[in-house]
Amino acid sequence: VVLAVKPQRLDRVLEELKGTLSEDQLVLSIVAGARTETIADGLLHPAVVRAMPNTPAQIGEGMTAWTAGAQIGECRREVVRAMLGALGREVYVETEHMIDMATALSATGPTYIFMMMEALVDAGVHMGFSRHVSQELVTQTMLGSVLFARESHKHPAELRNMVTSPGGTSAEAIYQMEKGSLRTVLSKAVYAAYQRAVALGKK
Repeated sequence: VVLAVKPQRLDRVLEELKGTLSEDQLVLSIVAGARTETIADGLLHPAVVRAMPNTPAQIGEGMTAWTAGAQIGECRREVVRAMLGALGREVYVETEHMIDMATALSATGPTYIFMMMEALVDAGVHMGFSRHVSQELVTQTMLGSVLFARESHKHPAELRNMVTSPGGTSAEAIYQMEKGSLRTVLSKAVYAAYQRAVALGKK
């Protein structure tokens, strides 16, 4: 049973499903912020796994963090791994605290990427490209860069240094981004998303 509702509707859904599940059924929750204990208590059903995928799962390129309590045996965990693996990549984390962290970093992550893409496309239009051409340049550049990073297994800083020549265009662009505190803005955004995920779990 996959539990996929907005956090604001969770209580109502739990009330509707309470006591209706059989012992052999496994509940997979992707409700942001909702603790497994809350769901198990609400359903009167202990077998709950909590996962947090992201939207690229729709094309089989997702990233899902998940966790399960001690009552979920290895056989059931393998089923969960296979199911989530079909959506892209999956990683098991030890605590629900880490699910909140993953919510901010990977589940919300596409938001950061799309906003950066939008800004880069707009920059291309500002220089004179048509929006179509600018979007094609940006999309393929980001895709290629991500695939290169995955295949090379190098640290992002090392990859960045590979394309940054002294006094060159990359060096100038990096200077402006550092001057604008891009790293700090991103870090604060991710941490704010994390705090929001934690807050949702307390409601």
